[in-house]
Parts: sequence; structure tokens; C-alpha cells
Amino acid sequence: MSARPFVLTADLLLRAYRLGMFPMAESRASRSLHWLDPEHRGILPLREFHLPRSLLKTLRGGKFEVTADTDFAATIAACAAARANRPETWINQEIERLFIELHQLGFAHSVEARLDGRLVGGLYGACMGGAFFGESMFSTATDASKACLVHLVARLRLGGFVLLDTQFITSHLSRFGAREIPRADYHKLLAEAVEVPARFNANPDPAALAGEIALLRQERGVHE
Repeated sequence: MSARPFVLTADLLLRAYRLGMFPMAESRASRSLHWLDPEHRGILPLREFHLPRSLLKTLRGGKFEVTADTDFAATIAACAAARANRPETWINQEIERLFIELHQLGFAHSVEARLDGRLVGGLYGACMGGAFFGESMFSTATDASKACLVHLVARLRLGGFVLLDTQFITSHLSRFGAREIPRADYHKLLAEAVEVPARFNANPDPAALAGEIALLRQERGVHE
């Protein structure tokens, strides 16, 4: 009798995240996944967010319509798409399938930016308790993904989240206050965060959301 093929489920994926691991594929066309638990982990402290002055001006001007969970499938598909400056991606069809399932179960969320009705930026990630695991973001218009990041942080703070995991650190994320911590420290923060009863609210009260964004610049000041 032949062995039944192993099928990765949304439940198994959540268990992996609870243990500090996350999946990546070698390419969009790859049919397999690799599990990572890096020696140093990127996090973005939710109470130490840096808000650049230029981005503050963009947010105040209302250039983008920013929403959450209005089109998760389109957002992850855009994150997975090849672009001129990034011809290959680590999001294969298996990851896309699993995260759409997680979204349907309420464990994955997206933030989207639209310009004149077109989806021009977004990000997505998974959540468990008070931990949010940021996965990927995309942008086809200047500052679109950055606006989504600000809105994500504001929603996480409103919802009682205590950990925003960025997996790795990029110069883009460092500008907002992201930093690396040792794996052991991350695992400790994660164990505490997943027990926090947080809630992701895709449609918070507009006044409360605007107030939280205002706090982001008041607490840490405005940075260039």
C-alpha cells in the first residue's frame, strides 16, 4: 500500500507559527516549502513606531483609500507577483492557498491601499493571540505600502496586540523602527504574546483609528 501524500493544513501552519517557525518557498514555481526559525528575528515594536514626515504628509492628504480585509486574495496575489525589481518571489501556490484558508478562518488579514479605485499597495499576515506575523507587502505607487503599514500598526494597537513579527529586517522596515533580536528573546516574546486576547478589527471607528495614528507621531515624534 502506497503512503498517502502529506498535506499541510492551516491548523499545522498555525502550530508552526506558535513554535516560532514560518514557511518560505525557493520560488513561485516551487512545489515545496522550507521552514525557517532564524538565529535573529525582526520585530517592529508597536510602541516605538517611527513616522517619517513625508509619510505623515501623505496620510494627512488622504491620497490613498486604506482598508482592511476587503480583498485578501488580490493582496496576496499582488505580493506574490513578479516585478521588474524583484523577478522572483518566495510565495508559491501552496503558501497562497494556506493563507487564503487562514483568512477564511479569521487568522490572516490584509491591509489594502487604493488610488482612484485601483489596488496599488497592500500587506498581509497571520495572527494568533496578541501576535501578528507580517508576511509580505507590495506597492505600485509611491508610499502605498507604507501607508498600509501605518494603518496596520494603528489597528494592532487598537486591538490589543503586543508583537509585530517582521521575520527579517530590511532598510525599508528599519526606517520605521524595526530591529533584530536573538531567537531566544523572540521565542520568549512569542510565548507571552500568543496568550494575549487581542482582536483584529478590520473596520474600527474612524475617529479611534485617526486618533491612534496621531498617537504614533506624538509618542515617538516625526522622523525624516
